[in-house]
Amino acid sequence: TGCFAQLEAEELRKYNFINLVLGNSEKMDIEKYLDRKHTINVSDIFEQDEFIYKKVEHPSKSRAYLKIQDGCNNRCSYCTIWKARGKSRSCKLENIKEQIEIYCAHGFKEIVLTGIHIGQWGSDLIEPRKFIDLIEFIENTDIKRYRLGSLNPFELDNRLITHLAESKKFCPHFHMSLQSACNKTLKAMNRHYTVEHYLEQIDRINNEFNLPFIGSDIIVGFPNEADEDFEVTCNNIQKSGLTMAHVFPYSIRKNTVAAAMQNQISQDIKTKRATILRNIVQNKFNTFINNNINTKHQVMFEQKKCTKTGLYKGLTENYITVYCDSLTDIRNTMQECNITEFKADKVYAKIT
Repeated sequence: TGCFAQLEAEELRKYNFINLVLGNSEKMDIEKYLDRKHTINVSDIFEQDEFIYKKVEHPSKSRAYLKIQDGCNNRCSYCTIWKARGKSRSCKLENIKEQIEIYCAHGFKEIVLTGIHIGQWGSDLIEPRKFIDLIEFIENTDIKRYRLGSLNPFELDNRLITHLAESKKFCPHFHMSLQSACNKTLKAMNRHYTVEHYLEQIDRINNEFNLPFIGSDIIVGFPNEADEDFEVTCNNIQKSGLTMAHVFPYSIRKNTVAAAMQNQISQDIKTKRATILRNIVQNKFNTFINNNINTKHQVMFEQKKCTKTGLYKGLTENYITVYCDSLTDIRNTMQECNITEFKADKVYAKIT
């Protein structure tokens, strides 16, 4: 099932040891296909006009994930996700409300809004809505706090930043889908924003929130990325207010615009560039953690202890994983903690 099955259905037909192949529309009704043998069930994903909603009745995680959107209307030159997921489709507000009520009934205190491109939520509904309308709606539910999945920089506008800064429930944890810090590369990627624009947004977030976590994804070694282009990316990331970034060497995806571009970068160069940039962002993350020492946070503790340390493991509102000792069972509870130490890549805290 999933994106690979959606894109490579015919290729999978020749493997006799595969019993069943389901596309991204069919997988949500998997029970209908379980009695079939070696069948390919993959429809045209672009004929899927509505979000497929399925209630999660028995969640097992400490934080509840709520999928609010599927598909993507962008056409980034390196990406095949839009082909596998189809056009953007939004979950209806009444279904979001129902799922949040189920999570609250199970004792969940935090939800994470997920999707392929959550900032596009609402535009396809019969009565079109904006993403900020969904945020306002969720803040009037019983959930204690929420955090957002990845957002494109052009969707995280000043109005939304201001609203989130005034929220009593939003966790100051942002993930901005940047992909590059060089305008030349962004244009080649078909990303519709500039480095200058999102650096200003990052500065505003840092000014509006107290110690926010701001993460991102960066691709290095994109076709035709010269040494000076990579240097521009490094310099811009270094001076940015980012907290952390996941750095990926560019990987060719067949049938994409980028796959046919000239001047593909060698794997050795991509690996070296990834190492250089990862060192930069690791230093930024270390600085962020050190800035949080001796600060108080609301920590949501997981349902099980850390097997390696024997300590309770939890997550601050600004996305720091902390380890804490306690004489009482604090699993699946929210506790005010003071961050005390950063040692051997682990952050330790004490309940106040």
